Amino acid sequence: MAKVYLETSFVSACVTARTDAGSVHRKRVSLEWWGTQRHRYELAVSDEVVTELSQPSYPQREDALAFIGGIDSLAVTPEVTELARILIDQRVMPAPLAGDAIHVAAAMFYHVEFVLSWNVRHLANPNKVRHLATICMRLRFVPPQIVTPDALWEPPDEPSR
Repeated sequence: MAKVYLETSFVSACVTARTDAGSVHRKRVSLEWWGTQRHRYELAVSDEVVTELSQPSYPQREDALAFIGGIDSLAVTPEVTELARILIDQRVMPAPLAGDAIHVAAAMFYHVEFVLSWNVRHLANPNKVRHLATICMRLRFVPPQIVTPDALWEPPDEPSR
């Protein structure tokens, strides 16, 4: 079963109270993915996701933490931090040594196939795919596929006959 890392923006989209068109769309697609697709994958978050969602300034903190309750949390080890530092140094991910770089580094280190994210600027960005793949190959890692929920969709199960 393939592994999917739930990045903070995906979790946020699932619990948002915002009413602008973009937020409503992301919430609808995310919850539809959650309801129909999650059973097809082994799900994970990381300690970084938990830290980001735990910030006192995060408006849906309790809902978000409850949403990911029971999902395996991948530790942010010194090895993950070093991979994140390399991703920043190689300009694959922006500084600081937190957030986006840690998410991708954790997915690499723990051999997660997919990172589910709505962050199209720094993560689910097709312009970064080749650069990330090059750096991952140099480090002897398989690059995770960073995708939005609408791109990680399987057709419904066929009814048994």
